[in-house]
Order: sequence, then C-alpha cells, then structure tokens
Amino acid sequence: MLIGQVQHSLDAKGRLIIPQRFRSDLGDRFVATRGLDGCVSLYPMEEWDRLAEQIKAAPIAEGRTMQRYFFGFAEEQQPDSQGRILISTKLRQLAGLKKEVIIVGVESRVEVWDAQVWEQVEDSVCDEDVIAALSRSGF
Repeated sequence: MLIGQVQHSLDAKGRLIIPQRFRSDLGDRFVATRGLDGCVSLYPMEEWDRLAEQIKAAPIAEGRTMQRYFFGFAEEQQPDSQGRILISTKLRQLAGLKKEVIIVGVESRVEVWDAQVWEQVEDSVCDEDVIAALSRSGF
C-alpha cells in the first residue's frame, strides 16, 4: 500500500528520485500522468490498467474527457539505476512543480506536488470536511 509522504527535490533536468519506500509498490514500470487538483500522479501498471478499463466503460461523453485528461499526458516510466525518473516539462508545468516537491502515497497511487502547493492543500483540509465526507460515504 502506498502511504506517507517524503520531501524531495527535482534536479535541473526535471528528474526525481522515487523514494525506496514507494519503488517496490510502483514496480519496475509505471505511468506518470496529470493528476487531479494540481499534481502529477504515478500509477503502478496494474492500477493504471484498472483505471483504463473504468474509463473505457464510461459513457462516451465522459469517457472522452477522461481519456484526454489522463491518457493525453501519460508517460510510461522506468526508473534508472538510481531510482530516478524524468518528469516531462509539460507535466511539470501542469502541476506547477518547481524544485522542492512532496511525494505522497495515496493508497493506490503516488502524487507528486510542488511543496508550497502541498502545504496549501494540507492547510485547506479540516476535520469537519473529513467527517462530512466520511458520513456521505457511509462510515
């Protein structure tokens, strides 16, 4: 399970070291793509395939939108011997990634956030919002 968070830095070429704690769950190959809320999402291949099947099963109007959003920016990744991946310029721009990033495990995927943006996300979540979401979800 992908959980927790780690602070890291992008190098001048846009490479990111994937922390060891996430590498085994992500696997030797995974997909990086545009994430929701302003991040880059990293999907293990099994989870990516599951997402692709769900999108293919969606009604055409919604499916088209999701295909363009996720697949149009997707990049297959295979970390080098040092555990680094290259996040494309376009994905870095879309997510506003600068030098300092926060890598967050969110159960089935990893999200890569600009450190300042992640701080705002963390600050925006309050207990009442989580309690309301849990209640709506039947907890």
